[in-house]
This record gives sequence, C-alpha cells and structure tokens, in this order.
Amino acid sequence: MQDLMNYPWLIFAVTVVCLWCTAMIGVWFHKRKLSGERDSDRAEYGLVLTATLTLLALLIGFSFSMAISRYDQRKNYEEEEANAIGTEYVRLDLIAEPSRQKIKALLVQYLDLRIQRYRVYASNDVTGLMANTARLQDEMWSEVARVATVRTDPVMQSVVTGMNDVINRQGYTQAARWNRIPVAAWALMGVISLYSNFLVGYGLGRTRAFILLVVPIVIGVSFFLIADIDSPHSGLIRVSPVDLVALSDSLKPK
Repeated sequence: MQDLMNYPWLIFAVTVVCLWCTAMIGVWFHKRKLSGERDSDRAEYGLVLTATLTLLALLIGFSFSMAISRYDQRKNYEEEEANAIGTEYVRLDLIAEPSRQKIKALLVQYLDLRIQRYRVYASNDVTGLMANTARLQDEMWSEVARVATVRTDPVMQSVVTGMNDVINRQGYTQAARWNRIPVAAWALMGVISLYSNFLVGYGLGRTRAFILLVVPIVIGVSFFLIADIDSPHSGLIRVSPVDLVALSDSLKPK
C-alpha cells in the first residue's frame, strides 16, 4: 500500500469513487428502512454524523501536519548535504596531489548522482543509481583513508571528518525519504471517510449526485494534498535539489 501513496492523482480518483459509492449505499439503505422515524432518532443521527466528520477533519489535519514536517525535514537534509559536499571539496585542498584531484573528481561525480536521485520519479528504477552512489562512496572513503594512514595531523583529521559527513548526510536523506505517514494512519482515515459518507447518503435519503459528490471531492482533495506532500518520489510538490545544483554549477570550470 505504501507504493500506492506515491501516486497522489490515483489516490484522489480512488477516494472520490469509493466515497461516492459508499454514499449511494447509504441512500439505498435509507430507502429500505422501516417507517416511523422519530425526531429524537433524527437528532441522534445528526450528532453521530457531526462527531464522525469532526474526527475525520482532525485526522486529516494531523496527517497534513505530519506530511509538512516530513517535507521540511527533507528540504533541510538537502541543504545540509550540499553544505557537507561543498565543505569537503574545499578541505581537499589541504592534501597533496595526486590524491587531491582524484578525490575531487570522484566528489563531483558523486554530486551529480545525488542530483539525479532527487529528480527521479517513483516509476523509475533507481537500483543502478544507488549502486553507483555506494561505489563512489567506497572509492572516496578508501582514497581518503589511504592518505590518512600516512598523515595523522589534525588537518587530515578534518578531511576525514568531512568525508564522513558527506556519506552520513546521504544516509540521513535516505532515512527521511523512508519516513512516511504510516499505512495504519491512512487506513484509519479511509475507514472513517467511508463511514462518514455512508452516513451522509443515509441522511440525505435520495439520489442527488451533486450533493453526494461534495464530501467525496473535498476529502479526495485533502488526501491528494497529503499524499503529494508526503511522497518524495512523485507529485506536484517535491523537494528540488536547488542547493546541490547551485553547488554543482559553482564547481564547474569557469
């Protein structure tokens, strides 16, 4: 189900159709209920419907807040990763040739791969991209470690620390991509949405397509927005690697 959350438009379409069908089922049940409804029954029904819609609104609000916080976290990590790569690139001037140019060239290649990772979509296969990223990390670390075995001064320690930060930031970024709204939260919102639309259709008691579509469309738009913000791989709202691209442009030969 987590893969489904990477396609916000599909979430919107499925939500609207399912909720509208549920409302129609409520209308069907209303037409076949026993006669003799009392005013107290109607008041109790209104109380249940209001409480259900209020609970759904709270869940949507909390989920939206969770999605925003995760989006901000991914933005911050992109900025921190760019800073780590840029800082290490400068620190590499402190080591001698030929290791300096070799590691710098590897770091530039690594930067290009990180930019590509931000631009791929959920439908793309990133196996090769991630394999190349891991290979470059191993090569950069091995070269820095080789130089560090010869030099043990504090200056070299800063270079080693900088490379460690570069590799760690990639791990933090990947962890932030995996940190999504739990499937259980989506399931709970879905169940309450279905129940609330059943109550809307049951209370309306007649087939009025426009009115029956209002609540499904509103909920569908809400789900679409939450899924769009929460997904790092697709949608209209994505974290753009602006800091990484700016760093890449600054490292190009003038």
